[in-house]
Amino acid sequence: MLRQCELPTDGVGPTAGASFLVAVGPDGLVAGGVGLEGVGPDLLLRSLAVAVDFRGTGLGDELLAAAERAAGVSQAQRIFLLTTTAEEFFSGRGYMAIPRRQAPNCIRSSKEFAVLCPGSAQLMVKVVATRSNDSNPNTQVH
Repeated sequence: MLRQCELPTDGVGPTAGASFLVAVGPDGLVAGGVGLEGVGPDLLLRSLAVAVDFRGTGLGDELLAAAERAAGVSQAQRIFLLTTTAEEFFSGRGYMAIPRRQAPNCIRSSKEFAVLCPGSAQLMVKVVATRSNDSNPNTQVH
């Protein structure tokens, strides 16, 4: 699905460093997904993708909200992302475009920032509301 959405697949996988939330449709096939990469106060949102049949259903909003909740539970303070096509989508959900030079070192050193996304990709950021995990306050989502 990432290839169909023209999103990078490098750095995706069980040992690659990004954790993905995946939505499965009624047919058992992947309907969408989103990843978070990093540990600490600044995380990188990776590859929010929705299958063609599920676009316009609100699934993208649900996946983004789930990623933001996961980031908050892990005590992240900011989520960064790079986009070449979805700046309007993310700005409508509270993300702010900033110059790439303002990326913190942990984001700047990510493979997505340094290699995978073109220099023309817009860097965006959103402050995350941190939340405690009611079931286990020591649990972190990575």
